[in-house]
Amino acid sequence: MDAGGQSSSLQMSSQRPSSRAQNFRTYATEAQKPSSSSTPWIVGAVAVGAGVLGYNFLGSNSKTAKADAPKPSDDAQKMDKQGGEPGKTFTGGEQGFVDLKLAEIIPYNHNTKRFKFELPEKEHVSGLNVASAIITKFKPDDQEKPVIRPYTPINDEDVKGYLELLIKVYPKGPMSEHIHSMKPGDSLSFKGPIPKYPWQPNKHDHITLIAGGTGITPMYQLIRAIFKNPEDKTKVSLVFGNIKEEDILLKQELSSLENEFPQRFRCFFTLDNPPESWPYGKGFITKELLKEVIPDPKSENIKIFVCGPPGMYKAISGAKTSPQDQGELTGILKELGYTKEQVFKF
Repeated sequence: MDAGGQSSSLQMSSQRPSSRAQNFRTYATEAQKPSSSSTPWIVGAVAVGAGVLGYNFLGSNSKTAKADAPKPSDDAQKMDKQGGEPGKTFTGGEQGFVDLKLAEIIPYNHNTKRFKFELPEKEHVSGLNVASAIITKFKPDDQEKPVIRPYTPINDEDVKGYLELLIKVYPKGPMSEHIHSMKPGDSLSFKGPIPKYPWQPNKHDHITLIAGGTGITPMYQLIRAIFKNPEDKTKVSLVFGNIKEEDILLKQELSSLENEFPQRFRCFFTLDNPPESWPYGKGFITKELLKEVIPDPKSENIKIFVCGPPGMYKAISGAKTSPQDQGELTGILKELGYTKEQVFKF
């Protein structure tokens, strides 16, 4: 999902942390129970959209800009005979783009829809892992270069036969507008997986996810992977800022997981313009708020993940220099005493 839409829940605010934030702080400082296993276990992708990146996301390699989409590789065309594992549509490397047909469109909210794309074979899985994304491509008739954007599917990694995207439309967002204009039977070019963060179960005792708007998407991928794996005992804190309640994506799924894993997963929602009955945070994601709800920077074995619109990166952590370069840590997290090594920017 294009993350270019602005979630303004990221500036300084006069709002004091609520009692819920105080309880959240108690949770954030609780010691993690020893894990029964530290064996690395990389799981496949759950998914939702990633951030807006320009055409240079793939660099200047002209091979990636070809309009013709090649067929899936041989590995993606057949079942793996070893262990009976399903074939993978996306195999990375030199595979190139794969055309997928749009099968179904499901309305989600006032500006977001779910798009279900058929994989080439009903027994295929996507082939994504955690944390990774796919990229989409289409060439407007009036432009020389194609539009390329990354997204992260929302369906579970082992689901066969289809890929599902949750996409918010942005004014003058060429890819989101194009996908929202598609009809069942139309095709779109995909390539992947594009690796983001090599998640390993129990690598960190406690992770904090700071998301704004559509920046929830790679966070949801991590959350789903952690709580799907019974061997992964990682504690998770989510701070999620939006403008209005109807802008919150995946709230039902997140709240359900919080209820299922109350000792390990806590969500803190905050809105710029909350309704009167809103029981969560009010105002922006601030230095004061983060100080209350995330683990102390001196805590051992923690990691903080950040994803949101450009203004949020600037205020919270500083921007990445490039897709491959995390850049220096600045903003609120640096002021609170966190180190560059403790923070990952999607």
